[in-house]
Amino acid sequence: MNDIIEKLRDDKEYYGGVGKKYLSNSDIGSLLNNPKEYGKSREDTPIFAKGRYFHQLILEPQKAEEWEFVDVSTRTTKAYKEFIAENNIPFALLEKEGDEIRSWVAEMKGNINFYDEIMHENNEYEVPAIGEIKGKMWKGKADIITDDCIIDLKTTGDIKKFKWSAKNYNYDSQCYIYQQLFGKPLVFFVIDKTTKMLGIFRPTEDFVRGGEMKVEDAIDVYDKFFGDNSTEDVSGFIIEEELF
Repeated sequence: MNDIIEKLRDDKEYYGGVGKKYLSNSDIGSLLNNPKEYGKSREDTPIFAKGRYFHQLILEPQKAEEWEFVDVSTRTTKAYKEFIAENNIPFALLEKEGDEIRSWVAEMKGNINFYDEIMHENNEYEVPAIGEIKGKMWKGKADIITDDCIIDLKTTGDIKKFKWSAKNYNYDSQCYIYQQLFGKPLVFFVIDKTTKMLGIFRPTEDFVRGGEMKVEDAIDVYDKFFGDNSTEDVSGFIIEEELF
């Protein structure tokens, strides 16, 4: 198992190599909302890239130094199109986007409460884990492991709505899965991308229990369509609900 954990430290292995053998919280959404999308690779986009850069600035600064940005106003400019063509890449982040993301990180590190928790000398960063949960093997990669908890870094478009949007983004199931894998409570450290307001959100038992129920429902769907004894073909999946 230790050999697998070491392999999973590499993002390529985690997302596309040996890690594909395990269920993860990112599978919850597809299993519950559209099982036809389960197991399919996600196309990289500027939104995903922004999230990676944000996390790397804090968790893996050596990787953040490798990024290149295009100093143009929009992705419709001739200079931008020439840049991605010359580098044979599908897209690139703009310099102004990099500046914005760096400002979020500066805001987080500039707050004493955030800095002390995020940058503590005893912390471990980007820590993978695997384990059995409800009869299935799951994986997870914690942003930060502290002496007392798991810290997960999030950005949001409206921090005042985070406590409601968290369930829509399956952060409740993430809490349950990670607490099972790492044996510690998970806490969200959040920044509003517009106002730069900071927030610390500590999940309640009810929140985590809701996540556990999502995991159970996702496993039922997995067994139905993809398990060793699956009973239905996922190509025939349809949504059936009552209207009130």
